[in-house]
Amino acid sequence: MPEEKSTKEDLLAVEKLGEARDRIKKEIRKVIIGQDQVIDELLIALLSNGHCLLIGVPGLAKTLLISTISRVLDLKFSRIQFTPDLMPSDITGTEIIQENITTGERTFKFMHGPVFANIILADEINRTPPKTQSALLQAMQEHEVTAGGQTYKLTEPFFVLATQNPIEQEGTYPLPEAQLDRFMFNIYINYPSTEEENLIVKTTTSAYFWDLEKVMGAEEIVRLQKLVRKVPVSDHVIDYAVKLARHTRPHSNDQPLEYINNWVSWGAGPRASQYMVLGAKTRAVLDGRYTPSCEDIRAVALPVLRHRIVTSFNAEADGVGTLEIIQKLLEDIKDSD
Repeated sequence: MPEEKSTKEDLLAVEKLGEARDRIKKEIRKVIIGQDQVIDELLIALLSNGHCLLIGVPGLAKTLLISTISRVLDLKFSRIQFTPDLMPSDITGTEIIQENITTGERTFKFMHGPVFANIILADEINRTPPKTQSALLQAMQEHEVTAGGQTYKLTEPFFVLATQNPIEQEGTYPLPEAQLDRFMFNIYINYPSTEEENLIVKTTTSAYFWDLEKVMGAEEIVRLQKLVRKVPVSDHVIDYAVKLARHTRPHSNDQPLEYINNWVSWGAGPRASQYMVLGAKTRAVLDGRYTPSCEDIRAVALPVLRHRIVTSFNAEADGVGTLEIIQKLLEDIKDSD
């Protein structure tokens, strides 16, 4: 009986989540014009308990979008501006000496850094050296921080959104592959359409003020993250995700695609398959469906695989990027739906 009650509650939660998504997007649209796909992908990553790397030129409202999501979801938001002189302790926090006025005894006290929040905006993450970038690695993977021999748990949900400027490479440090692999999605933010840009200029240069309503809180988001894990997945959907990931690896035993051998130096690891299945589950639940299909895998394949494929010199010589490779792969690798 308790299991039956739990199942009914989960099914009800799936139905309510579809309504909640519409309300969330409605609130976000008060501030952000367009970028529907980006918002959908951010919500999928959040409910999958993943992190996102956002690529876009300055002025496309990346920071505004993230802070708006945190307000609508009633989450604590923290922005870290990554610069060449940023130190790891500037992110995680540091120990300070504190003196007891009565006894004169001195003790160390850990002062929490900006990483102790629900949504972290790591702005221009590639502007700081790898040593400082690595301060986020433990936080992103284990959701905890170690300092002075003590381990401190981060508040759930914990969601890192890092931004990169794709056109300005001077004074930047490429993200290590281990760091890149911890991001569930790599999301590209494009320029708005003519109509959207007209509306952006009209609203942002007037006295218009938006009043945002909170749609859900931290506890509900954590519960929904657990719900996503319970969503059943057919074996053929998992097989399709694994097949896609394995076919990105050049010179592997099950690699019949010559263009992968020619254009790819390194393919995606097992984490790509995991994130495709998790993303597909979340996408299905957000649409009010109780199990994902291969179409859901295809929908999340691009943001999952984009930063996990390292192209070769041949690809660069042929003018081929990861986007073209993934699109060609999705055309060639068929599912059994």
